[in-house]
Amino acid sequence: MKINGPNPTNFNPYKKIMEKQAAQQKEMKKQDQVEISEQAKQLQETDKPNAKRAAYVQEIKQAIQSGEYKVNAEKTAQKMIDFWSSK
Repeated sequence: MKINGPNPTNFNPYKKIMEKQAAQQKEMKKQDQVEISEQAKQLQETDKPNAKRAAYVQEIKQAIQSGEYKVNAEKTAQKMIDFWSSK
């Protein structure tokens, strides 16, 4: 039997702890990143409300609040039929 003294060369009682700490540090260095493509930026710019459309929506809101907005039931039913029959 061979004895290498009180501190064997291949034995490190703190090896597992050091490896665990190193793994945690690697995880901490990783950060999430978000990159927005130029095309997505353009879509965000064009997604802003159109002034003409905003005026139309405001007009409908006022008509609903005042009770003057009337729904054409036949037209609504026809659009529903067209929508569901095309699927």
